[in-house]
Amino acid sequence: MTLNRYDAAMPSDLNGTQAVIDVAMRAAQPHQLDPGFIYTLVTPGGGVQKVDLTGPEHTGVPARKSGTTVVRDVDSFLAYFDKHGDESTEVYADVESRTITAVLDAHTAEAARWGGHRLELRLRATSAWTAWMGANDDLMSQALFAEFIEDNLVDLVEPDSATMLELAQSFEATTSAEFQSSQRLDSGQRRFSFVEDVQAKAGHKGEITIPATLTLALRPFEGTEPYRVTARFRYRLDRQKGELRLGFKIERPEDILTAAFADIRTLVDVGIPEEIAVLNGAPSR
Repeated sequence: MTLNRYDAAMPSDLNGTQAVIDVAMRAAQPHQLDPGFIYTLVTPGGGVQKVDLTGPEHTGVPARKSGTTVVRDVDSFLAYFDKHGDESTEVYADVESRTITAVLDAHTAEAARWGGHRLELRLRATSAWTAWMGANDDLMSQALFAEFIEDNLVDLVEPDSATMLELAQSFEATTSAEFQSSQRLDSGQRRFSFVEDVQAKAGHKGEITIPATLTLALRPFEGTEPYRVTARFRYRLDRQKGELRLGFKIERPEDILTAAFADIRTLVDVGIPEEIAVLNGAPSR
């Protein structure tokens, strides 16, 4: 028997059944698929194709909440927490990084959750704290020290700003004087003696007295209350050159930061539901 051209092309289907199926499938009208479902289709070759319409690009709805929102103060932290947190949310306070993190979709006791929706309170140092810490334990010339005091008078508690302004002006007025000696007084203050006109035999002599310590009111972080900070005066007198350099050293600044962070943690603890504990540490990544 001699096969015609169609029989040679389809030797396994002499009755033309497959050709009819192929034509019918090509002629079939497309059907609308509803978003939010997974469909399976039989391909012309007999295979199965999956059509997934559950993604957000089809439904217009994100699959789940995710991402980390960063806030800078306790009020903002609590506002976001109230909107998105639930009874299984976990809160961690990390004293080393000075951050407080809420895992809003943490695991429940019965089931696992994604843990990908987070809220983080990242504390930011105030400009005043940064300024004083930037000059901490650094000896400056009389002119630079006077300028620094004048720029930061608002932070001074004791001596008051008026007294320190007068002292700063005294340093500015004696930048060309020659300082010759220093004397510690019974009050703890230190008195410096100087001569303004070294060339003249009867040059004008004077004295400047500085306090032993400064008391400051500083906010370590934005959104916190001021803390009492003590700074001890430091100086270096070069008698050969007659130069006086001045500075200060803040006492235990790390303790102040730790205390401020502890107070912030307490505010968060009070503001969230009482059944949620603030854990000491950091959540897993």
